[in-house]
Amino acid sequence: MAANGISEPDEDDEKGASRGPNLLALAWFIFLAGLLLLGGAIAMFGNPADGNPNASLTLKHGPAQTAAHSKPAKHAAAPHEEPETSADVSAHSGDAGAQAILDKAQAENGEPAVPPQIVPAHIEKPVYAGRALIADPALIQQTDVGPVPRIADDGRTPMAAYAGAVPAGKGPRIAIVISGLGISAKATAAAIDALPPGVTLAFAPYADDVQRWVSEARRQGHEVLLEVPMEPYDFPDSDPGPHTLRVTSGEDANLKRLTWSLTRFTGYAGVTNLLGGRFLASNDALAPVLTFLTRRGLLFFDAGLAVRSVSADVADQTKTTFAQGVVVLDKIQTGMEIDRRLSELESLARKNGTAAGTGFVYPVTVERTANWAKALQGRGFQLVPVSAIATTAK
Repeated sequence: MAANGISEPDEDDEKGASRGPNLLALAWFIFLAGLLLLGGAIAMFGNPADGNPNASLTLKHGPAQTAAHSKPAKHAAAPHEEPETSADVSAHSGDAGAQAILDKAQAENGEPAVPPQIVPAHIEKPVYAGRALIADPALIQQTDVGPVPRIADDGRTPMAAYAGAVPAGKGPRIAIVISGLGISAKATAAAIDALPPGVTLAFAPYADDVQRWVSEARRQGHEVLLEVPMEPYDFPDSDPGPHTLRVTSGEDANLKRLTWSLTRFTGYAGVTNLLGGRFLASNDALAPVLTFLTRRGLLFFDAGLAVRSVSADVADQTKTTFAQGVVVLDKIQTGMEIDRRLSELESLARKNGTAAGTGFVYPVTVERTANWAKALQGRGFQLVPVSAIATTAK
């Protein structure tokens, strides 16, 4: 019946109204039960996605992916185009806890932990790594792009202040320069740890965390050189990077690029070439660079890879403290061949009083050099940093 035009609901309407809430409750029950079952399955069997990498911690350098098995002849991309590095993340996080997380992640990926950053952005007092000086405000000119080495007001030079220790004793002196550090964290850490302090280590300028590795190398007694990218004959097929010194670029452009490299880290006694066959063969291009380095109190080491290099003559003209490699240890990357080259280096040192050899941070080069050095003093030789055999024309 109806009363005043308003009808009561019939039986079907009441059943429908009662079924709605019941179905909704049942649906929620099934959904929650499914979530609980999924959580239990993950807890018991693990997340299927855990086997896939979800982060990448790499050094900020084009050839970093090649680790220690290829020379840095091809720069794949400019530094600003590459993934964020561990140093970048640490700078963003700003605490030791974040660095600890990064170190743990690297260890799980087989990468060594990056050494701590002990050189501040603004250097206001001398900084030491162990007993080794790695930064001194008296030896630094602050520029818009970073700290550039300079001769101190009291006449001290970066070359002398950051030089490696020379062991006591007599006998022919041999210097070994191993290049390519700072490209692969694993290879860099292995070389710093395995090689004796008398071996000089040369670092490429591109990685954001290179100062950390330089500081660690200095802490362990190694003298350090900065590798400055220079134009090879087959440029751009072989491209040492966006700040490469080039024969046709002109003095101003090259000095600007050189300054960029010089600001990448502190604690180095001098500069060496990264590639550079064509650049080192040009007197006009090289002379302003060596003049600039001389006025900054830095030595120049020619790695000895460029057959047509005029660096020795230009160093005489510019009064640059200079040394040159006479033996390349690892043109052929076998233990037997490297041993032969090291023996050749001894013969040249015995004949001339000094000799310098160069090699890349290949594992086999590091291993054979470290083994060779163990008995070197017993054979009557001294293993010295390259600054100990560098000379200045008078």
